[in-house]
Amino acid sequence: MKAILNKLYNHERLSKSEAKKILIDIAAEKYNDAHLASFMTVFMMRPITVEELSGFRDALIELSIKVDLSAYNTIDIVGTGGDGKDTFNISTLTSFIVAGTGQKVAKHGNYSVSSQSGSSDMLASFGYEFTNDENVLKKHLEKANICFLHAPKFHPAMKAVGPTRKALALKTFFNMLGPLVNPGSPKNHLLGTFNLEIARLYHYILQEEDINYGIIHALDGYDEISLTSGFKFFTKNGEQIINPEDLGQKRIQQSAIFGGNCVADAAKIFKTIIEGKGTEAQNNVVLTNAAFALKIVNEATSFDTAFEKAKDSLFGLKAKECLHTLIES
Repeated sequence: MKAILNKLYNHERLSKSEAKKILIDIAAEKYNDAHLASFMTVFMMRPITVEELSGFRDALIELSIKVDLSAYNTIDIVGTGGDGKDTFNISTLTSFIVAGTGQKVAKHGNYSVSSQSGSSDMLASFGYEFTNDENVLKKHLEKANICFLHAPKFHPAMKAVGPTRKALALKTFFNMLGPLVNPGSPKNHLLGTFNLEIARLYHYILQEEDINYGIIHALDGYDEISLTSGFKFFTKNGEQIINPEDLGQKRIQQSAIFGGNCVADAAKIFKTIIEGKGTEAQNNVVLTNAAFALKIVNEATSFDTAFEKAKDSLFGLKAKECLHTLIES
Protein backbone atom coordinates (compact mmCIF):
# COMPACT_ATOMS: atom_id res chain seq x y z
CA MET A 1 0.00 0.00 0.00
CA LYS A 2 2.93 2.36 0.66
CA ALA A 3 3.85 2.35 -3.04
CA ILE A 4 0.23 2.94 -4.03
CA LEU A 5 -0.11 5.86 -1.63
CA ASN A 6 3.14 7.42 -2.84
CA LYS A 7 1.87 7.19 -6.40
CA LEU A 8 -1.40 8.86 -5.45
CA TYR A 9 0.36 11.55 -3.39
CA ASN A 10 2.35 12.36 -6.55
CA HIS A 11 -0.97 13.17 -8.25
CA GLU A 12 -0.91 10.08 -10.43
CA ARG A 13 -4.11 8.24 -11.34
CA LEU A 14 -4.92 4.54 -11.10
CA SER A 15 -5.76 2.50 -14.17
CA LYS A 16 -8.97 0.50 -14.16
CA SER A 17 -7.05 -2.73 -13.58
CA GLU A 18 -4.98 -1.21 -10.75
CA ALA A 19 -8.10 0.08 -9.02
CA LYS A 20 -9.74 -3.31 -9.31
CA LYS A 21 -6.74 -5.15 -7.83
CA ILE A 22 -6.41 -2.72 -4.92
CA LEU A 23 -10.03 -3.18 -3.92
CA ILE A 24 -9.72 -6.96 -4.17
CA ASP A 25 -6.72 -6.72 -1.82
CA ILE A 26 -8.69 -4.46 0.54
CA ALA A 27 -11.44 -7.09 0.65
CA ALA A 28 -8.79 -9.67 1.54
CA GLU A 29 -7.82 -7.41 4.50
CA LYS A 30 -4.24 -7.00 3.32
CA TYR A 31 -4.00 -3.42 4.61
CA ASN A 32 -4.22 -1.86 8.06
CA ASP A 33 -6.69 0.82 9.17
CA ALA A 34 -4.20 3.67 8.79
CA HIS A 35 -3.47 2.69 5.20
CA LEU A 36 -7.18 2.34 4.43
CA ALA A 37 -7.98 5.75 5.90
CA SER A 38 -5.15 7.34 3.92
CA PHE A 39 -6.28 5.65 0.72
CA MET A 40 -9.89 6.74 1.14
CA THR A 41 -8.84 10.28 2.01
CA VAL A 42 -7.07 10.70 -1.35
CA PHE A 43 -10.41 10.57 -3.14
CA MET A 44 -11.88 13.20 -0.83
CA MET A 45 -9.10 15.59 -1.87
CA ARG A 46 -9.24 15.16 -5.64
CA PRO A 47 -11.80 13.89 -8.16
CA ILE A 48 -12.06 10.18 -8.80
CA THR A 49 -11.70 9.21 -12.47
CA VAL A 50 -14.04 7.08 -14.56
CA GLU A 51 -11.31 4.43 -14.79
CA GLU A 52 -10.82 4.33 -11.01
CA LEU A 53 -14.52 4.19 -10.21
CA SER A 54 -15.08 1.51 -12.88
CA GLY A 55 -12.22 -0.58 -11.50
CA PHE A 56 -13.50 -0.34 -7.93
CA ARG A 57 -16.97 -1.25 -9.16
CA ASP A 58 -15.74 -4.27 -11.15
CA ALA A 59 -13.95 -5.57 -8.04
CA LEU A 60 -17.03 -5.26 -5.82
CA ILE A 61 -19.25 -6.94 -8.40
CA GLU A 62 -16.74 -9.76 -8.94
CA LEU A 63 -16.49 -10.39 -5.19
CA SER A 64 -20.18 -9.99 -4.41
CA ILE A 65 -22.66 -12.68 -3.46
CA LYS A 66 -25.01 -12.51 -6.43
CA VAL A 67 -28.73 -13.23 -6.59
CA ASP A 68 -30.69 -13.88 -9.76
CA LEU A 69 -33.76 -11.63 -9.75
CA SER A 70 -33.87 -11.25 -13.53
CA ALA A 71 -37.39 -12.67 -13.78
CA TYR A 72 -38.87 -9.66 -11.97
CA ASN A 73 -37.79 -6.57 -13.99
CA THR A 74 -36.83 -4.76 -10.80
CA ILE A 75 -35.82 -1.17 -10.14
CA ASP A 76 -33.37 0.10 -7.52
CA ILE A 77 -33.98 3.53 -5.99
CA VAL A 78 -30.93 4.70 -4.09
CA GLY A 79 -28.77 7.72 -3.40
CA THR A 80 -25.09 7.95 -2.65
CA GLY A 81 -25.73 9.41 0.78
CA GLY A 82 -23.08 11.77 1.99
CA ASP A 83 -25.00 14.92 1.06
CA GLY A 84 -24.96 16.03 4.71
CA LYS A 85 -28.56 17.25 4.49
CA ASP A 86 -30.10 15.01 7.20
CA THR A 87 -33.35 14.46 5.34
CA PHE A 88 -35.89 11.82 6.24
CA ASN A 89 -35.50 8.51 4.36
CA ILE A 90 -36.74 9.73 0.99
CA SER A 91 -35.37 6.95 -1.23
CA THR A 92 -36.59 4.21 1.13
CA LEU A 93 -40.09 5.68 1.34
CA THR A 94 -40.07 6.16 -2.43
CA SER A 95 -39.19 2.47 -2.84
CA PHE A 96 -42.24 1.36 -0.88
CA ILE A 97 -44.51 3.75 -2.77
CA VAL A 98 -43.24 2.35 -6.07
CA ALA A 99 -43.73 -1.21 -4.75
CA GLY A 100 -47.28 -0.25 -3.83
CA THR A 101 -48.01 0.50 -7.50
CA GLY A 102 -47.16 -3.12 -8.36
CA GLN A 103 -43.66 -2.42 -9.69
CA LYS A 104 -41.01 -4.79 -8.30
CA VAL A 105 -38.23 -3.06 -6.33
CA ALA A 106 -34.81 -4.51 -5.41
CA LYS A 107 -33.59 -1.89 -2.95
CA HIS A 108 -29.86 -1.85 -2.23
CA GLY A 109 -28.89 -0.10 1.00
CA ASN A 110 -26.67 0.17 4.02
CA TYR A 111 -26.35 1.72 7.45
CA SER A 112 -25.83 5.45 7.51
CA VAL A 113 -22.29 6.79 7.50
CA SER A 114 -22.86 10.55 7.35
CA SER A 115 -26.53 11.11 8.24
CA GLN A 116 -28.80 10.12 11.11
CA SER A 117 -30.50 7.15 9.48
CA GLY A 118 -29.75 5.06 6.40
CA SER A 119 -32.14 2.60 4.76
CA SER A 120 -30.69 -0.32 6.73
CA ASP A 121 -31.01 1.60 10.02
CA MET A 122 -34.66 2.29 9.21
CA LEU A 123 -35.65 -1.26 8.27
CA ALA A 124 -33.74 -2.72 11.21
CA SER A 125 -35.66 -0.39 13.54
CA PHE A 126 -38.89 -1.88 12.18
CA GLY A 127 -37.68 -5.42 12.92
CA TYR A 128 -36.64 -6.46 9.43
CA GLU A 129 -34.01 -9.22 9.33
CA PHE A 130 -31.35 -8.84 6.63
CA THR A 131 -30.74 -11.82 4.36
CA ASN A 132 -28.83 -12.81 1.25
CA ASP A 133 -30.90 -15.97 0.71
CA GLU A 134 -32.11 -15.80 -2.88
CA ASN A 135 -35.23 -17.82 -2.20
CA VAL A 136 -36.26 -15.52 0.64
CA LEU A 137 -35.62 -12.42 -1.46
CA LYS A 138 -37.73 -13.83 -4.30
CA LYS A 139 -40.53 -14.57 -1.82
CA HIS A 140 -40.37 -10.97 -0.64
CA LEU A 141 -40.63 -9.72 -4.22
CA GLU A 142 -43.61 -11.94 -4.90
CA LYS A 143 -45.48 -11.09 -1.71
CA ALA A 144 -44.46 -7.50 -1.00
CA ASN A 145 -43.24 -6.32 -4.46
CA ILE A 146 -39.98 -5.33 -2.77
CA CYS A 147 -36.85 -6.97 -1.40
CA PHE A 148 -34.00 -5.36 0.48
CA LEU A 149 -30.36 -6.08 -0.26
CA HIS A 150 -28.31 -5.02 2.78
CA ALA A 151 -24.87 -4.24 1.32
CA PRO A 152 -22.69 -5.92 4.01
CA LYS A 153 -24.52 -9.21 3.38
CA PHE A 154 -23.35 -9.16 -0.24
CA HIS A 155 -20.08 -7.22 -0.38
CA PRO A 156 -17.10 -8.51 1.63
CA ALA A 157 -15.07 -5.42 0.72
CA MET A 158 -17.71 -3.26 2.41
CA LYS A 159 -17.27 -5.31 5.56
CA ALA A 160 -13.49 -4.95 5.42
CA VAL A 161 -13.68 -1.14 5.36
CA GLY A 162 -16.75 -0.73 7.58
CA PRO A 163 -14.94 0.25 10.81
CA THR A 164 -12.68 2.72 8.99
CA ARG A 165 -15.61 4.34 7.18
CA LYS A 166 -17.53 4.60 10.44
CA ALA A 167 -14.53 6.14 12.21
CA LEU A 168 -14.03 8.69 9.43
CA ALA A 169 -17.78 9.52 9.36
CA LEU A 170 -17.25 11.24 6.03
CA LYS A 171 -18.37 10.55 2.50
CA THR A 172 -15.82 8.37 0.68
CA PHE A 173 -15.70 6.73 -2.73
CA PHE A 174 -17.64 3.83 -1.18
CA ASN A 175 -20.64 6.18 -1.05
CA MET A 176 -20.22 6.57 -4.80
CA LEU A 177 -19.99 2.82 -5.36
CA GLY A 178 -23.08 1.70 -3.45
CA PRO A 179 -25.67 2.64 -6.10
CA LEU A 180 -23.59 0.97 -8.83
CA VAL A 181 -23.16 -2.48 -7.30
CA ASN A 182 -26.64 -3.85 -6.57
CA PRO A 183 -26.06 -7.65 -6.45
CA GLY A 184 -29.50 -8.27 -7.96
CA SER A 185 -28.44 -6.50 -11.19
CA PRO A 186 -31.73 -4.65 -11.72
CA LYS A 187 -32.55 -3.50 -15.24
CA ASN A 188 -33.88 -0.16 -13.97
CA HIS A 189 -32.18 2.40 -11.72
CA LEU A 190 -33.09 5.73 -10.17
CA LEU A 191 -29.83 6.99 -8.67
CA GLY A 192 -29.09 10.16 -6.73
CA THR A 193 -25.72 11.82 -6.24
CA PHE A 194 -24.57 14.59 -3.91
CA ASN A 195 -22.54 16.36 -6.58
CA LEU A 196 -22.66 16.95 -10.30
CA GLU A 197 -19.27 15.42 -11.00
CA ILE A 198 -20.35 12.04 -9.65
CA ALA A 199 -23.61 12.25 -11.59
CA ARG A 200 -21.57 12.64 -14.77
CA LEU A 201 -19.31 9.72 -13.80
CA TYR A 202 -22.39 7.52 -13.35
CA HIS A 203 -23.70 8.70 -16.70
CA TYR A 204 -20.43 7.81 -18.46
CA ILE A 205 -20.43 4.33 -16.92
CA LEU A 206 -24.13 3.45 -17.25
CA GLN A 207 -24.69 4.70 -20.80
CA GLU A 208 -22.54 1.80 -21.99
CA GLU A 209 -24.90 -0.76 -20.43
CA ASP A 210 -28.22 -2.23 -21.53
CA ILE A 211 -30.30 -0.81 -18.68
CA ASN A 212 -32.80 1.97 -18.03
CA TYR A 213 -31.56 4.64 -15.68
CA GLY A 214 -32.13 8.12 -14.35
CA ILE A 215 -29.51 10.03 -12.36
CA ILE A 216 -30.53 12.91 -10.13
CA HIS A 217 -28.42 15.71 -8.72
CA ALA A 218 -30.28 18.50 -6.97
CA LEU A 219 -28.63 21.82 -7.75
CA ASP A 220 -28.43 22.66 -4.05
CA GLY A 221 -26.65 19.40 -3.22
CA TYR A 222 -29.29 16.79 -2.38
CA ASP A 223 -28.90 13.25 -3.73
CA GLU A 224 -32.60 13.04 -4.62
CA ILE A 225 -35.40 15.24 -5.93
CA SER A 226 -35.83 17.55 -2.95
CA LEU A 227 -38.15 20.21 -4.43
CA THR A 228 -35.95 22.76 -2.63
CA SER A 229 -34.35 23.64 -5.99
CA GLY A 230 -34.09 22.47 -9.54
CA PHE A 231 -32.23 19.29 -10.34
CA LYS A 232 -30.05 17.90 -13.07
CA PHE A 233 -31.47 14.73 -14.61
CA PHE A 234 -29.42 12.32 -16.74
CA THR A 235 -30.87 9.42 -18.75
CA LYS A 236 -29.68 7.37 -21.71
CA ASN A 237 -31.32 10.08 -23.87
CA GLY A 238 -29.20 12.92 -22.46
CA GLU A 239 -29.43 15.46 -19.66
CA GLN A 240 -31.68 18.33 -18.64
CA ILE A 241 -32.40 20.69 -15.76
CA ILE A 242 -35.88 20.32 -14.25
CA ASN A 243 -37.38 22.80 -11.79
CA PRO A 244 -40.22 22.03 -9.34
CA GLU A 245 -42.43 24.47 -11.25
CA ASP A 246 -41.95 22.43 -14.44
CA LEU A 247 -43.68 19.55 -12.63
CA GLY A 248 -46.48 21.64 -11.20
CA GLN A 249 -44.85 21.52 -7.77
CA LYS A 250 -44.12 24.26 -5.23
CA ARG A 251 -40.58 24.89 -4.03
CA ILE A 252 -40.17 23.99 -0.38
CA GLN A 253 -37.84 24.95 2.44
CA GLN A 254 -35.03 22.59 3.46
CA SER A 255 -36.51 22.43 6.97
CA ALA A 256 -39.63 20.76 5.52
CA ILE A 257 -37.72 17.56 4.78
CA PHE A 258 -35.51 17.40 7.87
CA GLY A 259 -35.23 13.83 9.15
CA GLY A 260 -34.71 14.32 12.89
CA ASN A 261 -31.72 13.86 15.14
CA CYS A 262 -31.67 10.05 15.53
CA VAL A 263 -33.04 6.83 14.07
CA ALA A 264 -36.08 6.99 16.36
CA ASP A 265 -36.95 10.45 15.03
CA ALA A 266 -36.49 9.29 11.44
CA ALA A 267 -38.63 6.19 12.07
CA LYS A 268 -41.44 8.32 13.49
CA ILE A 269 -41.41 10.55 10.40
CA PHE A 270 -41.25 7.50 8.13
CA LYS A 271 -44.30 5.91 9.79
CA THR A 272 -46.28 9.15 9.65
CA ILE A 273 -45.66 9.56 5.93
CA ILE A 274 -46.27 5.94 4.94
CA GLU A 275 -49.57 6.05 6.85
CA GLY A 276 -50.64 8.87 4.53
CA LYS A 277 -50.36 11.52 7.25
CA GLY A 278 -47.26 13.37 6.08
CA THR A 279 -47.15 17.08 5.40
CA GLU A 280 -47.84 18.36 1.90
CA ALA A 281 -44.12 18.99 1.39
CA GLN A 282 -43.07 15.54 2.64
CA ASN A 283 -45.70 13.83 0.50
CA ASN A 284 -44.87 15.76 -2.66
CA VAL A 285 -41.16 14.98 -2.37
CA VAL A 286 -41.62 11.21 -2.13
CA LEU A 287 -44.39 11.18 -4.73
CA THR A 288 -42.25 13.13 -7.20
CA ASN A 289 -39.33 10.74 -6.73
CA ALA A 290 -41.68 7.78 -7.13
CA ALA A 291 -43.14 9.24 -10.33
CA PHE A 292 -39.68 9.56 -11.85
CA ALA A 293 -38.89 5.96 -10.86
CA LEU A 294 -42.04 4.75 -12.60
CA LYS A 295 -41.16 6.78 -15.71
CA ILE A 296 -37.77 5.09 -15.88
CA VAL A 297 -39.41 1.67 -16.06
CA ASN A 298 -41.94 2.88 -18.64
CA GLU A 299 -40.58 5.88 -20.51
CA ALA A 300 -43.90 6.46 -22.28
CA THR A 301 -45.67 7.18 -18.97
CA SER A 302 -46.30 10.88 -18.38
CA PHE A 303 -45.18 12.49 -15.14
CA ASP A 304 -48.78 13.33 -14.20
CA THR A 305 -49.94 9.73 -14.74
CA ALA A 306 -47.00 8.35 -12.74
CA PHE A 307 -47.62 10.89 -9.96
CA GLU A 308 -51.26 9.78 -9.68
CA LYS A 309 -50.21 6.12 -9.48
CA ALA A 310 -47.82 7.04 -6.69
CA LYS A 311 -50.57 8.99 -4.87
CA ASP A 312 -52.86 5.96 -5.05
CA SER A 313 -50.11 3.80 -3.56
CA LEU A 314 -49.39 6.19 -0.70
CA PHE A 315 -52.86 7.39 0.23
CA GLY A 316 -54.49 4.04 -0.56
CA LEU A 317 -52.04 2.62 2.03
CA LYS A 318 -50.63 0.17 -0.51
CA ALA A 319 -47.07 1.31 0.28
CA LYS A 320 -47.77 0.72 3.98
CA GLU A 321 -49.03 -2.77 3.20
CA CYS A 322 -45.84 -3.54 1.25
CA LEU A 323 -43.78 -2.50 4.29
CA HIS A 324 -45.79 -4.68 6.67
CA THR A 325 -45.70 -7.66 4.29
CA LEU A 326 -41.93 -7.35 3.85
CA ILE A 327 -41.27 -7.27 7.58
CA GLU A 328 -43.65 -10.14 8.35
CA SER A 329 -42.57 -12.43 5.48
